[in-house]
Amino acid sequence: MINFRNTVFVKSAPDVSFMPANALPAVLFVGKSNVGKSSLINALCSHKGLAKVSSTPGATKYLNYFLLDEKYYLIDAPGYGFVANKKHDFNQMMAGLFKAKVVKGVVFIVDSRRTLTDDDKVFYNSLIDLHLPFVLVLAKADKLNQSERVKIMKDVHQHFVIVKDNECLFTSTLKKENIKKLQSKIESLLKY
Repeated sequence: MINFRNTVFVKSAPDVSFMPANALPAVLFVGKSNVGKSSLINALCSHKGLAKVSSTPGATKYLNYFLLDEKYYLIDAPGYGFVANKKHDFNQMMAGLFKAKVVKGVVFIVDSRRTLTDDDKVFYNSLIDLHLPFVLVLAKADKLNQSERVKIMKDVHQHFVIVKDNECLFTSTLKKENIKKLQSKIESLLKY
């Protein structure tokens, strides 16, 4: 069993050429800017200040590596649609990371309060093309009532055709909803 509390920040890397030297298996956290990727990492690791959180979209500019239980990495990616730095954009950053073959799975995060965006759909299709296992996280679920949850699930099933209900998790970092389940799913991704 992975000890999520045993997680430390290692480094920020503008692209895969600056990734840590020890190429450990990793899970990538991806989603639109300001969707809650960093907050989710903090909740998973029970460490409020581990990943820097900002209310300003585009605050994460690099791939942030967190050493998980001395055996794995959690990688916090910039939000898609934002330029990571002057030399590399999000698509180039992801292409390099996937080519490095360290990513064993993806925690794909969307805002449960919003309909899926074109960027969400494009990234979903790239995951399918790459045959990478993933968990779809519907973040900020504490702000939804039951009918709103049903509505976003209809949107997910309409646009993400092969997603099954057991591959989706409503989460709330505020109420810790499904954080333990997501930890289990991450363990499965890393063992894949």
